[in-house]
Amino acid sequence: MNFKKEPFFDGNSEWEDLGNGVSRQLAGYNSQVMMVIVKFEKDAAGPLHQHFHSQITYVASGKFEVTVDGEIKILQQGDGFLAQPNIFHGVKCIEEGRLIDAFAPFREDFLIP
Repeated sequence: MNFKKEPFFDGNSEWEDLGNGVSRQLAGYNSQVMMVIVKFEKDAAGPLHQHFHSQITYVASGKFEVTVDGEIKILQQGDGFLAQPNIFHGVKCIEEGRLIDAFAPFREDFLIP
């Protein structure tokens, strides 16, 4: 499978408005992995959900209340979490910020317009 983007990512790509104070930017992907930057306004949320992908998330900025498999923690810049496949997880933004998500395999559902 080809990469959607060029081999280098300079951060100037278009943001997709997901509504309710959440936007995302696809950094790059192939059939095995995808990296996504997600921007949250204060009080915006990524509701509890599950999917078959493995997900590792790094808090690039801001502060978030994160729930993974029923456990709740407050995470800030430099922290992160791992959501194993099919485990419920979600976030609530306490202070405006950005998360960097890595998925394996890639999130095909993010490519559907």
